Parts: sequence; structure tokens; C-alpha cells
Amino acid sequence: MSESTVKTTFLSLLSNIILASIKWIAGIFGNSYALIADAIESTSDIFASFMVLLGLKYSARPPDKNHPYGHGRAEPLITFLVVVFLLTSAFIIAKQSLHNIQVPHEAPKSFTLWVLAGIILWKEVCYRWVLRKSKETNSSTLQAEAWHHRADAISSVAAFIGISVALFMGEGYEAADDWAALFASGFIVYNAFLIFRPALGEIMDEQNYDELKKEIREAAVRVEGVEGTEKLFIRKIGTKYFVDLHAIVKGHLSVREGHAISHRLKDSLLDNFPLIENVLIHIEPDKI
Repeated sequence: MSESTVKTTFLSLLSNIILASIKWIAGIFGNSYALIADAIESTSDIFASFMVLLGLKYSARPPDKNHPYGHGRAEPLITFLVVVFLLTSAFIIAKQSLHNIQVPHEAPKSFTLWVLAGIILWKEVCYRWVLRKSKETNSSTLQAEAWHHRADAISSVAAFIGISVALFMGEGYEAADDWAALFASGFIVYNAFLIFRPALGEIMDEQNYDELKKEIREAAVRVEGVEGTEKLFIRKIGTKYFVDLHAIVKGHLSVREGHAISHRLKDSLLDNFPLIENVLIHIEPDKI
């Protein structure tokens, strides 16, 4: 677990705690359920961020007898838990929004718009920063954390629009605030799917690494003695890749010579692709 990953997650957690507190206070005193719904979503983010930290710590454990590939699978499993937090918060928000729509209530206070404007800006900054860090570290968990910030920003935009309609349209439009919260719950569900899909693919060893495969094949044939490549499988475990590659060599070579080529190929790939943890080479004779 890199220091950068831990620092990113910790700062993301701290940001969620501060913003959730601001949203709760502004939502309660500003009479805005859209803002309270935002606070509920941010509160779920706090628990999710704790889970992310635990997942990153566990996934960084070195390989052992029972886990020769390491513990990186903990990352997508934690992502599944994050999705559960998102769906739970979406359900709570939707349920309360539907109730509020049917019950007459006062319009929200105007100061809540200023609070939301600052939150939207800050959350978008957090999203871009954490997403960049997720790409640098190749972490699916940090990617989920980044999308948490983007979901929070968009739900805040919905709240901003709803409150604006309730304030500027006047009497009879108080429920616009609650419709905004209902929209935010729907977006949270959609966002949960976007987070869930790649994590599921990682767990199922889905082969969607076409660009990396192309780069590996191109690098392989530049190794002395390698005539070409056949099968190539990649699995992502945590932030690292494990590669199975069939390499073609001259059929008249001895076992010792083929073995030497496979070692050169493996060393070359590990040197050129820092995110590859291990390569299993299978030697195939050419058909000439």
C-alpha cells in the first residue's frame, strides 16, 4: 500500500467528515431536505472511506502460503461494500423525499444556496484529484472513492437547482427541494452501478485489457529469440497485473535455450511494465 494511496484516502475521509458536518448543520437550520439528503450521502461516504482504508491495508499484505497471488482481491470486495453504502443511502433519501413531497412544508432558506455552491466546487476538485491518484496507483478502490466525490457534487447540483426553484418560484414550489433530493437518489443508484461494474469484472478476471495486451505483445517480440506470441491472459489483483503468455521460439532450440529465452522475456516485461507483478511464460515451437 503506497504512501500516496493512504494519504489520498485519508484526506478524502477528512474532507467527507467536514463537508457532511456542514451539510447537516446547513440542511437542518436552512430547512432543506435536499441538503440533508446530501448530508446522508456524505455520511455514508465517511463509512465507505473507512472501509477503503481497511481494504487498502489488507490488500497490501504480501503473498503467503494460502494466498500466493497476494491479497489484492480485497480491493474489489471493498468496492462492493462501498456500493452497498451508496444504495442504502439512496434508498433512505428516496423514501424520505417521497414522504416530504406529500407533506406541505416551508421553503428552504436562501443561505443554503451559498453553502451548496462552495460544496459543489470543493467536491469537483476532490473528484479530479482522487481520480488522478487512482490512475497513478492503478487502484479500483480509489477510483470508487473518486466517483463518490463526483456523485456528491452532482447531488449537490440537484439540491442547488431544487432550492433555487423553491426560493424564486415562491409559494406552491416548496417541494422542488424534495424532488431534487429524489433525483439525487436516482443518480446515486446509477453511480453505484458504474462503480460496481469494473470491480465485478476484476473479480471475474474479465479480459478487457486490450491496450496492455498490445503493448506486451509488441515488447515480447523485441526480445532476442522470441519469434511471436500466441495466447495472452491478464488478471488484475489489487493494483498489479499477473500475466500468462505463450511465446513462440525456433523449434530446433534445446530445452536449455528455450528456458533462457523465457527468462529474458520475463525479465524484460517486468522491467518495462512496473504494474506487472509476475509473468508466467509458456514456450511454443514455431511450425516451420
